[in-house]
Amino acid sequence: MASINTNMGALIALQNLNNTNSQLSTVQKRISTGLKVADARDNGGAFAIAQKLRGEVAGFNAVQGSLSRVQSTVDVASAAGTAVSDLLIELKEKALASSDTSLDAASRTALNEDFVALRDQIDTIVSNASFNGTNLINNSTASIAALANSDGSSVITVLDENLSLGGSIVTIADTASINTVTRAAAAVTAITTSINNVGASLARLGTKSKALEIQSTFVTKLSDATTAGIGNLVDADLAKESANLQALQVKQQLGVQALSIANSAPSLVLGFFR
Repeated sequence: MASINTNMGALIALQNLNNTNSQLSTVQKRISTGLKVADARDNGGAFAIAQKLRGEVAGFNAVQGSLSRVQSTVDVASAAGTAVSDLLIELKEKALASSDTSLDAASRTALNEDFVALRDQIDTIVSNASFNGTNLINNSTASIAALANSDGSSVITVLDENLSLGGSIVTIADTASINTVTRAAAAVTAITTSINNVGASLARLGTKSKALEIQSTFVTKLSDATTAGIGNLVDADLAKESANLQALQVKQQLGVQALSIANSAPSLVLGFFR
């Protein structure tokens, strides 16, 4: 039946053209964003999962920053502790030399002056071993903690190692001297104990620094794996989308032509009235 009121051919052609245009819009969006799931309209479930994973990646970035800061603080403390240990060795040499009963007064005085200068240098090193305002070897901070996971439920704690003079680790007093044989002998004993104690402190700091490094490497790998997982969920295959784009562009042109042909059909009705 020929009709000018209802053109089914044009309606069908228009439906197909609209469908093609919708698909073309989707492909163009994927190409422009690089994502097959750019928002919740594209795929609500995948988008929700991707957003959750993006939150975890953001958490990993914060963890990395925390681990780096604490590791730097520990490394500064460790470097200062090594310097203190080296100074203690020099102090022991001076004290042992001064404990020699055959030493003359002038030599003993010179050794004592060197000893006092080295002793005070320990205090200078300890008081300046700070990173980002935190000092782990002067008893100003009980401990420092680094985030270990993305939700903050786990931390790596590093305890303070008090290397100040006259403390439980460096037992030599901040007023110690070697201007007599007796004082020199006492200083040798205290310094020997201090060297052993500082060695143990450095071992603890080194262990924590290694633990922080291992955790940082793990978090980096975990972040990379999570990022790759997000990509698998939402990234578009641009080679495939490029092929789809060309195919849909051809379909669009054909659809326009088909609609044009369908729209011209009612004009054939005029032939019946000639």
